Amino acid sequence: MGFNFQKLNVYQKSLAVSIDLVKIAIKFPNVYRRITDQLIAAIISIPLNIAEGSGRATQKDRNQFYRIAKTSAYEVIAILDICDNIKLINNTDFFERIEEICRMLSGLIKSG
Repeated sequence: MGFNFQKLNVYQKSLAVSIDLVKIAIKFPNVYRRITDQLIAAIISIPLNIAEGSGRATQKDRNQFYRIAKTSAYEVIAILDICDNIKLINNTDFFERIEEICRMLSGLIKSG
């Protein structure tokens, strides 16, 4: 791994859950296109913001991107609630994984 952010456990975990959810979302029926697009946008925003934040010069700037990643994770939870309620996905495992990512992001923010 060539970039420092790629070594971050939170990045690796967010990338893994992103890949898993994108693989599921692209199989949703076309009638759920808006949910598909919103889920994919929100879930990929997490590792993207972690990566972008790690490239910032100051801790304040890095923390801003880590906060954005965390709010994207919250958005994913809301979308998963919707998907669960309309029986598109069983999100129990994803809730736990995203909760862990949120805790790790909070740790990154507090450590700075």
